[in-house]
Amino acid sequence: MTHSPASGRPPAVSFEFFPPKTEKMEQSLWQAVLRLAPLAPDFVSVTYGAGGSTRERTHATVARIQQETGMTAAAHLTCVGASRDEINDIARSYWDAGIRHIVALRGDPPASADGSGGLGGGGYRPHPGGYAYAVDLVEGLRSVADFEISVAAYPEGHPEAVSLDADLDNLKRKVDAGASRAISQFFFDTDKFLLFRDRAGRAGITVPIIPGILPITNFTRTVDMAGKCGASIPPWFAEAFDGLDNDPETRQMVAASVAAGQCRQLQRHGVHDFHFYTLNRADLTVAICHMIGVRAAQPTVTDALT
Repeated sequence: MTHSPASGRPPAVSFEFFPPKTEKMEQSLWQAVLRLAPLAPDFVSVTYGAGGSTRERTHATVARIQQETGMTAAAHLTCVGASRDEINDIARSYWDAGIRHIVALRGDPPASADGSGGLGGGGYRPHPGGYAYAVDLVEGLRSVADFEISVAAYPEGHPEAVSLDADLDNLKRKVDAGASRAISQFFFDTDKFLLFRDRAGRAGITVPIIPGILPITNFTRTVDMAGKCGASIPPWFAEAFDGLDNDPETRQMVAASVAAGQCRQLQRHGVHDFHFYTLNRADLTVAICHMIGVRAAQPTVTDALT
């Protein structure tokens, strides 16, 4: 593994996957997992669907990654759709399976027929007898076992936060409750992440805040996702992808260049760790990692497990 002279140390990376719904999606996931494994990530995480809808698939995917790849796997866990006892039981099952890292989130309710609920859609109601918010979940996990706990951070504010200051106060409470790092929501305006990092430091938040990097595979879909989670789209960013909807090859090259430039700018400001939202695809993430100085520790594996 090599590093950029500007960074002062090798970049550290982590990757996020989501649990597959079909056999074909599972094959695609494992192609991505095996291709990214030689980059020696600090950890890889697996998401948890809205309302706990992927609970079993998340557990199976996390356990398989941990057992078969040698990578450290982290499981997302949310407050939605379960009592405290149920969530504690899930956490214990992860501990028993050798999983020591939990990404603790409030979570989003499943989208309803009228479109309410879901990511950024509001409508969250704590489960009766459950953990109300992420800070409560962090405290609860600390009582179950000595987990490493990551939490979410929002450089531009959570969509439901009453203010940026209130959102930052919430992050401070999660850290004070026992979180060991924060992973940011994806963003495209790098200056906003750096301002957020500085504000967090002044607020007494001393744990690492890892920038979340989203390689662009579909610009229209990305704009929709950004709108729901409150991530702004700078004009230059939109212009970079203008006219490429039907040109996937050029779009992929632009996407790699844009994300690598984003990472390099962060490196120049002392950021050394990056969390990639892979969307279960490897090509773009491998290219970006290569451009920022992360090299495979062994020959790349391209064959999927069968």
